Amino acid sequence: MTRGEGAPVRVALLGCGTVGGEVVRLLQDQAGELAARVGAPVELVGVAVRRPHRHPDLIARYPDLVTTDATALVARDDVDVVVEVIGGIEPARSLLLQAIKSGKSVVTANKALLAEDGATLAEAADAAGVDLYYEASVAGAIPLLRPLRESLAGDAITRVAGIVNGTTNFILSAMASSGAGYADALEEATRLGYAEADPSADVDGYDAASKAAILATLAFHTRVTAADVYCEGIRQVSAADVAAAVGLGCTIKLLAICERVPASGGRPESVSARVYPAMIPLSHPLASVDGAFNAVFVEAEAAGQLMFYGQGAGGAPTASAIMGDLVAVARNRVGGGRGPRESAYASLPVRPMGDVPTRYHVSLEVADRAGVLSAIAGEFSRRGVSIAAVRQTGGQDGFSPVSGEETVNPDGAARLVVVTHGAADSALAGTVEAIAKLDVVRAVESVLRVEGLGRTVSALGVAG
Repeated sequence: MTRGEGAPVRVALLGCGTVGGEVVRLLQDQAGELAARVGAPVELVGVAVRRPHRHPDLIARYPDLVTTDATALVARDDVDVVVEVIGGIEPARSLLLQAIKSGKSVVTANKALLAEDGATLAEAADAAGVDLYYEASVAGAIPLLRPLRESLAGDAITRVAGIVNGTTNFILSAMASSGAGYADALEEATRLGYAEADPSADVDGYDAASKAAILATLAFHTRVTAADVYCEGIRQVSAADVAAAVGLGCTIKLLAICERVPASGGRPESVSARVYPAMIPLSHPLASVDGAFNAVFVEAEAAGQLMFYGQGAGGAPTASAIMGDLVAVARNRVGGGRGPRESAYASLPVRPMGDVPTRYHVSLEVADRAGVLSAIAGEFSRRGVSIAAVRQTGGQDGFSPVSGEETVNPDGAARLVVVTHGAADSALAGTVEAIAKLDVVRAVESVLRVEGLGRTVSALGVAG
């Protein structure tokens, strides 16, 4: 469509929940500021909702804007930009593709859709010559995606790693501060509104995996989907695990880690994307990120290490990110320009998790008798996994990784903690599986990965 000079940029909003309601408020309350920043008025011309009875205040204030026909709203000739906060795959994907193909730019916060089929949206936007912006899909109000695809476009990013889910960070922080178990911490998070009634997407790691896919795609110029991201959640993290981490000078965080892995040993250069709970040293800045906050480290060859920190979720923070995108898209509409297009030229393979170097912290209940340590160490040795440290808790102290001497505990049981050096994840997983079958091992109580994140895990004696 042709824009007249001074004509408003007209916006259609799909969805009006917590985030959408904040977008409406900001559009109305800051209309004058937005017009000055964009160079033309930014006008909300329609809001599509599924259940109007849930939005009495919206209908009372803007009766002419609300509709239940999202398809018709997107098809309107007087709409320039479509903002989508519905979430999920359908009908969001179909509506956005319809908008793009009809020449409308799109702003979306839909991490699930972008992680599953962002390539289709990007290709459609390129073909139609319109903008696709999605800053709000990762880390709420934190400006992270735009620096990755614009500010660092001239650099080589090697790693993006951090805390990208506020719900799980709140739960793990509560467990660390109070000694509570997982169930009690989750109940508290739900009561305070940090966790949904069904928290599966958060606590099982799927939300973080979607965000990891988006981060890896932008950072490494390679299409990475949620299906490419290895994913573990926090349900199995116990109060005992948290206490063990504290004893080792660490804390436990759910991490999203995306790395560009150099070619080596006949393997081509590749991308690794993974999400799991891990011990990190208290000396690392991520260890102090508590509550529902997010923090992400970006490492680049020239820029070095950058940290992005702030509110990672919530109506107002997410709406802030959406409004930033909306201003950028509206400026392009007024000035006749376009934002950055998809960059997937590298097309690197995604490295399977089994091939990724990892470190483990393994807690075992074992028989307290002679030969236990040698039997366990033998399984590590057979798979080429080096032991960094061994500790015994419970019973009497006395396991020595140097001398192999062991004390006898009257109740016949002890708890043994083994921390490994880096090895292929598949080798470590196979080692744990083999150890569990030994007659001297009564139970594998927990297995957690250990991440140095570029620092030294001094308490564990493991180089980062």
